[in-house]
Amino acid sequence: MALQTRTIFIISLTIEGFMARIAVTDGIDENAAESLRESGHEVVIGHHDANSLESGSLADFDIVIIRSATKMVKEAIIANSGGNGSLKMIIRAGVGVDNIDIDSATSCGVTVCNTPGASTNAVVELTIGHLLSSVRNIVRSDRKMRDGVWAKKEMRGSELRGKRLGLIGYGRIARGVAEIARGLGMEIHAYDPYMSSDLINGNFTLHEEVDSIFKKCTHISVHCFFSDETRHMVNLRRVSLMPRIGADGIECGNHIVNCARGGIVNEGEILEALKSGKLSSAALDVFENEPATGNSLLEHDRFSSTPHTGAATWEAQARIGSEIISIVEEFEEGRIPASALNGLL
Repeated sequence: MALQTRTIFIISLTIEGFMARIAVTDGIDENAAESLRESGHEVVIGHHDANSLESGSLADFDIVIIRSATKMVKEAIIANSGGNGSLKMIIRAGVGVDNIDIDSATSCGVTVCNTPGASTNAVVELTIGHLLSSVRNIVRSDRKMRDGVWAKKEMRGSELRGKRLGLIGYGRIARGVAEIARGLGMEIHAYDPYMSSDLINGNFTLHEEVDSIFKKCTHISVHCFFSDETRHMVNLRRVSLMPRIGADGIECGNHIVNCARGGIVNEGEILEALKSGKLSSAALDVFENEPATGNSLLEHDRFSSTPHTGAATWEAQARIGSEIISIVEEFEEGRIPASALNGLL
């Protein structure tokens, strides 16, 4: 299964009843695509760049299915919907929707949906993987080994047990991370001003200010959406507040992980913190500008990364595909999908 494709092909099945033209711009699980075709929908898989989107390349489609690579900005939505085109629904194959102008979609009568639960476990596991890899120097050790260096003493790490983990945002993914982290013996802290009241009495410490959680925790993991409010929320000033000494009294250093959205971490200031030693490790799956192959962080020994692969598991893509099929079925039946973010049809 390719997560992204630039090959364009069209398969159409005509049956009695509703038939939607569906554009898939960033790839889709093959079984899900085939199920949509078998239901009589026309599925067109192919990348659309920003210029083509703003020129109306989706105007003949009823639905577009995107991931993070496709940006449905105001101009793109207007060019393909309302009086300019047939587009009625945008489905985000994943959770984050900061690449969709929801206000413009609402104004143009376009329903926006995402698949909020499908990728949760995949991102939870990647986050835990980054945490473990960072504190045990797994990536750094591998690099040394490949260079022919047996750096056993240099690669002494620390344990997660007995340390405080600060979660910025406490949604599905953060709660999944917290569950595993508790099993590893970590003390959980969270900051989320939009937290549902039924979660507040959980077995974690809730902080009312962002600075407070940085002052308390040696390990920080980001789990919030990108917005003007969260842009560069993780920065040098806040990293400087981190204690370096765990709740167990061990000097374990300070560690940052972000598998949420790019832009929440101020990458330039995080690099500065790594160089100064204020930050012991940083691990990012998401970046402000992607692809991030030329990012200066990649040159630092204590930085590790993955190329926005949080939801890139076979299992997650299959679940996302199933959720997409359900959304299209609800759309076909004239119902507002359960995951609709703006309540339109």
